[in-house]
Amino acid sequence: MPDLEQWPTGRLLTTAARLVEHAWNERLVSIGVTHAGVIALGVLEAQGAMTQANLAQMVRVQAQTMGKTLSRLEVRGHISRTRSDIDRRSHAVSITSAGSRALSEAKDVERTLIAGEGLVSNELRSHLQSVIQDLGAPRWSWEPDGAPSASRRAGLPEPALIDD
Repeated sequence: MPDLEQWPTGRLLTTAARLVEHAWNERLVSIGVTHAGVIALGVLEAQGAMTQANLAQMVRVQAQTMGKTLSRLEVRGHISRTRSDIDRRSHAVSITSAGSRALSEAKDVERTLIAGEGLVSNELRSHLQSVIQDLGAPRWSWEPDGAPSASRRAGLPEPALIDD
């Protein structure tokens, strides 16, 4: 076992995040979705149909990364893509009933994972929210309180978070 007492906080945070995501993905495999797929389905369920580019922006990934996620979801029947009548190059992405069922199951997996691993702590959630707000403010043009900046309120796009 590594000497975790010697690890810097950033390494602890990124390692913990990867381990939670791996554990979540291992449990999601039976549903046929990944962590990224669950996030996309959640946005589609909450916001309704939208373009791949808009979905990628909301999830804060590159459109190309979102395309791979959507392809996996489409093969499983969790989303549908409909060509736009206005711009034939564009597709509206929407969640299907199978996608809604998968999302519901995935939420149960998340609740079980978090409860089972002792990750339900208001103090931990508060600390993580602070880290995201503090580090996300300059990256995503947020005000320090997490609200959209004046440029976002004016409708200017936020920069996307680059995935590897």
